[in-house]
Amino acid sequence: MKLTVTTHKVSGYRATLRTAQQLADQAGRLVERSVPGRMPNVQITLTTARGLAELATTADAELAGQTDRRVLARAERDARKVARDVAGRAIPIADGSVLVLVNIDQHRTPDDFATTLVHELVHAMQFSRRGVRERIVRDLRDAFGVEPQSRRQSREHMRLLGAEENEAYGREYLAQQLITAAA
Repeated sequence: MKLTVTTHKVSGYRATLRTAQQLADQAGRLVERSVPGRMPNVQITLTTARGLAELATTADAELAGQTDRRVLARAERDARKVARDVAGRAIPIADGSVLVLVNIDQHRTPDDFATTLVHELVHAMQFSRRGVRERIVRDLRDAFGVEPQSRRQSREHMRLLGAEENEAYGREYLAQQLITAAA
């Protein structure tokens, strides 16, 4: 497990970057102990809403394989609308690692950041489980129009996605241990 913290198209957030680096190592160990699975290499990127949409769309398109420029542009426009309200997003990468994007505009305190970090690291652990990465790739290929999936597969993906979100929300209490340790 290797956790790296970087920024994308933001300046003046050096203190936030230091806080993120400190919290990331502690959060990685904490989540790895409490969530079943194996923690892959994780790259945490602090960015704005626009950068989150751009990086997420690029990573999704790379994972899906070949895509059309028009489809990619439409996906980025849709991602921009959603990114304004999103605090973070975890995306599996083709090489087996995970990209965690954090919208720094959504985090006013280290408590908020720790909660988002724990939530997204739980998703990173979930990606290491059997069949999860393949299911996500299949859904992305369908979304980008590369290869359709059946309705049954789509329903199964949505059901499992809901269960994974519930698990991630259920583990957010671990963020309180990070904050008390940091204090």
